[in-house]
Amino acid sequence: MAKILPLSEAIAEFVRDGDTIALEGFTHLIPYAAGHEIIRQKRRNLTLIRMTPDVLYDQMIGAGCAIKLQFSWGGNPGVGSLHRLRDAVEKGWPQPLEIEEHEHAGMAVAYAAGASHLPFGILRGYAGTDLTPHTTVQFIDCPFTGEKLAAVKAIRPNVTVIHAQKADTKGNVWLWGIVGAQKEAVMAAERAIVTVEEIVDRLDAPPNAVILPSWVLSAVAVAKCGAFPSYTHGYYPRSNAFYQKWDGISKDRGTFLAWIDKYIMNTTNFDEFRVLLEQGT
Repeated sequence: MAKILPLSEAIAEFVRDGDTIALEGFTHLIPYAAGHEIIRQKRRNLTLIRMTPDVLYDQMIGAGCAIKLQFSWGGNPGVGSLHRLRDAVEKGWPQPLEIEEHEHAGMAVAYAAGASHLPFGILRGYAGTDLTPHTTVQFIDCPFTGEKLAAVKAIRPNVTVIHAQKADTKGNVWLWGIVGAQKEAVMAAERAIVTVEEIVDRLDAPPNAVILPSWVLSAVAVAKCGAFPSYTHGYYPRSNAFYQKWDGISKDRGTFLAWIDKYIMNTTNFDEFRVLLEQGT
């Protein structure tokens, strides 16, 4: 059953140096609070997995947490490049970063295979692209039709971290709105941490809601506004201004390091980070 813990304790207990870790979220529910705590606790040599890495992974890569990235699209949405990601890949700063790039559908199939405890997933894809030399994809013949299909190695993270709207006092989690691969990423992982906006006595979720039962989770932690600067549907909007501002912050190594030091390393938690950021000091 999931432990209900402070976020700092959940990261300390369940995220380890050298882990393969997925911090999933699609458009909203991006687990920024948890990612910042991983930076704050100086986790190293991580393999980061996410279908759509954006500013959070730019911060983690630039802070020296990662040695590999498995993904299917990367960028600052609506703005442009991830400068810390590019610097790591192109110039090896702060350390070299290995990349494994996939199709969106391939990543989704790989998560589903991991959640089903299968060694790989199958799809019609990758053929004719230049992705295959840079991935673990292999082509196999269908035993029934002879059709050539792409086999994608299952994603089985050591730990998955997601953000959601609510948990109950027993550690069951409810998320809604635009949902990506969060459910599959949790089910595929050895350990799973969920940050939530609030803990309530009862979820009272409607039929067909996305519910993660306590028994598939390792820890639940309250992180109010824990997806900021992305949004949490039903709670607060996306800060487009932050994503635009990040482009300038991240272009220069010195400016980036100063920002990380001031807003993450010299704050004790995500609440302090948000207050400092809102003050603009």
